[in-house]
Amino acid sequence: MLALLTTRRFGPLFATQFLGAFNDNLFRTALVFIVAYDVAATDPKQAALLASTAAGLFILPYFLFSGIAGSVADARDKAAICRLVKLSEIAFMALGWAALALGSLPMALAVVFLMGCHSTLFGPVKYAILPQHLRETELLGGTGLVEGATFVAILLGQVAGGLLATQAVGPIAVAIAGLGWLTARLIPPAPPEPGTHLNWNPLSSSRAALGHAFANRRLLIATLAISWFWALGAVYTSQFVPLAKNDMGGSESVATLFLVAFSVGIAAGSVAVGRWLKGRVSTRLCGAAGLVMALAGIDLWFAIGAVGAAPKDVASFFSAFAGWRVLIDLTVLALAGGVFSVPLYAVLQTAGDAGTRASAIAANNIINSLFQVAAVLGAGAAVAAGLGVPLVLMLSGLTVLLLLPALHRLERT
Repeated sequence: MLALLTTRRFGPLFATQFLGAFNDNLFRTALVFIVAYDVAATDPKQAALLASTAAGLFILPYFLFSGIAGSVADARDKAAICRLVKLSEIAFMALGWAALALGSLPMALAVVFLMGCHSTLFGPVKYAILPQHLRETELLGGTGLVEGATFVAILLGQVAGGLLATQAVGPIAVAIAGLGWLTARLIPPAPPEPGTHLNWNPLSSSRAALGHAFANRRLLIATLAISWFWALGAVYTSQFVPLAKNDMGGSESVATLFLVAFSVGIAAGSVAVGRWLKGRVSTRLCGAAGLVMALAGIDLWFAIGAVGAAPKDVASFFSAFAGWRVLIDLTVLALAGGVFSVPLYAVLQTAGDAGTRASAIAANNIINSLFQVAAVLGAGAAVAAGLGVPLVLMLSGLTVLLLLPALHRLERT
């Protein structure tokens, strides 16, 4: 599987999407730190509001333009789209550099929105192009590598955004965008299917993408299951800091370690599932992986209670088995998440017509965004109502039980 990284039909695409995901998170995290420690250092509520605004601006293009993105990717050469998108990223990051240098928060927020547009346009391409360049037996492995690398890139981008000096973020982001454009130039052509038409209307293109996906039972089940997975991930990652600090007395380093374990676990599961299924596109492991996620969430609830809320640094946190138990539960949950999601992405790539493959990915992105926003808001409301973060996380994981009958039908169709 890893041999794919050395081939031109996969390696350049892998590098391009990795660099793009890293850059998105580098700039957004740097902006959050600037807001928290500079712009709104004396006003925590304003800092939280601005951070939420940045997150909302990044995800808004997925609602507005995913339909167009899918239509463009179906109707035009996907490799050419990659190059155009990466060229635009250079311009966006140059604008971001200027925003950071000038200390202009409105300009920086505008860049966050533009990077959301960049990710929206690139999202359908990076998955829809794989069946054109990979053999059937390579598709699951290639999808796993893309999925795993995305989580690692997100993690590294967040870490770099928090560690780099503000004046270094702009030039580094521009350099990475330029490198991404160079790797995109090496992606082989991926022409569209004959007879595909481009729809520039955001409403009708989104409606068409959703209509096509929902008319196909396999696409519908895969879309809902993937969206559930990303919603669960959003709930967990949004609660890592309050979970570590308030429920277990952990330091910031403990919370960061949770994020590392979660990201690396998903990446490992994403890569491993291709080997376990021997390259066959099959969802037979998804139900079991979902149950493992639920069981890990239940054990995590008990483990958190055993840790206690007394203040702890990393050394003291792991001086008792309960601390290791929390980390193991998070890692197992994430590992199972990678096994759960990758085969479902492979279904999105293969269940529909080749001429509407990117639109199926776009429909997934629309539903995915809705699920994430609803889940994070719902979890926040539940915590505010007094349920507590550990209980909210456990209950969120148990919702996979609602998906099991549909996943069973998906494997049989």
